[in-house]
Amino acid sequence: MLVSQSSPANAFADASTSAQQRALLERRARLLGPTYRAFYRNPIHLVRGSGVWLYDAQGRKFLDAYNNVASIGHCHPRVVEALSGQAATLNTHTRYLSEIILDYAEKLLGTCPPHLGHAMFTCTGSEANDLAIRIAQHSSGGTGVIITDFAYHGATIATAQLSPAAVGTKAVPAHHRTVAAPDTFRDRGRAGRDFAKNVAAAIEDMRAGNIRPAALLLDSAFSSDGIFFPDAAVMREAADHVRRAGGIVIADEVQSGFGRLGQGMWGFANYGIEPDIITMGKPIGDGHPMGAVIVRPQLVASFGSNTGYFNTFGGNPVAAAVGIAVLEVIEGEGLIENARMVGAYTADLLRTLKTRHGMVADVRHNGLYFGVELMAEGDEALAATKTSAVVEAMREDGVLISSCGPRRNVLKIRPPLPFARDNAEQLAETLDRALSNW
Repeated sequence: MLVSQSSPANAFADASTSAQQRALLERRARLLGPTYRAFYRNPIHLVRGSGVWLYDAQGRKFLDAYNNVASIGHCHPRVVEALSGQAATLNTHTRYLSEIILDYAEKLLGTCPPHLGHAMFTCTGSEANDLAIRIAQHSSGGTGVIITDFAYHGATIATAQLSPAAVGTKAVPAHHRTVAAPDTFRDRGRAGRDFAKNVAAAIEDMRAGNIRPAALLLDSAFSSDGIFFPDAAVMREAADHVRRAGGIVIADEVQSGFGRLGQGMWGFANYGIEPDIITMGKPIGDGHPMGAVIVRPQLVASFGSNTGYFNTFGGNPVAAAVGIAVLEVIEGEGLIENARMVGAYTADLLRTLKTRHGMVADVRHNGLYFGVELMAEGDEALAATKTSAVVEAMREDGVLISSCGPRRNVLKIRPPLPFARDNAEQLAETLDRALSNW
């Protein structure tokens, strides 16, 4: 993710940053402190969004090829209507009886494998992953969680410690284990082929340290690791290792779920895995703060009676109305099929750029999720610099993307699901121009 790295107001701003933007950045630093970082050297002052478009304070239009939060499009009219209508009627919590939360739970569960029978609602994906870890540790009696070595799973204490992309591997507690992401590109894909073996080795290492495994926590698209889609058999084998060790499998669908990968509603289905828990966030509410945990009933039977769970805002009627609207739009507008068809078309355009620009080393995709790996004569630092420059050049040319991966050399392209063929062509043409500068 490309962010401003400096603390005072706008040390990253360049000559193209307007006086109004500088004033906003200075005010932002004064009021919010140094932890809030802005995208791009020339940060964008956005004032409006519609579909796949974002508009700045000067009225300039940007093609959004990055935001997974507004997954069905910015300010979708159906979502806005559902939100405002319910907010004008009633909004309270789940300790009162309400039909709409049950309607939503029923509809959401209907998109999931039948062995997952309970829905538990949160306000964010971080909360969802936090709750999933609690359930896993309670039901398994273990403490150890296995993650990939540049994963991101959230911002609570528990999930931040399982997010080396944010806090570094040294901050991962000793009872957890990291494994190499299933890199399908480097070393002729050896890391991808060895992923299950690495999970098995992590389990054995836990046991050697008298640590009982609780869960394997996986983002189905390995989004922060660089965006990979490994072999399904390897993924199933990794899941089997964890279950045999007494742990459970948690599918983090915050980035890969809700039709993003174009093969169905959920990313884990690409691998033929039946997770014990699914966690959801970001696209679940198309911009409204929501999250969910979908779980095997037997895992929460004891947890519910001994520990219990209540979230004041999780599952409130407004959130339920928004969630229903999102699911209806995905189905009614054929967005999963659009992700598949337009995703394949976009991937073809991006692969054409590989033949034109030697810096493009690999194009990975599934549905409307793309990782474009850039290389620079074996110089990782130079590749990262060029990747950053490409992202900045595209922003100046009216298309928003970002970057990811431990080497910061993978272009992360993840547009809203209504992305159309002409949007794909604009994306590819803009990327072509940006790459031509190198």
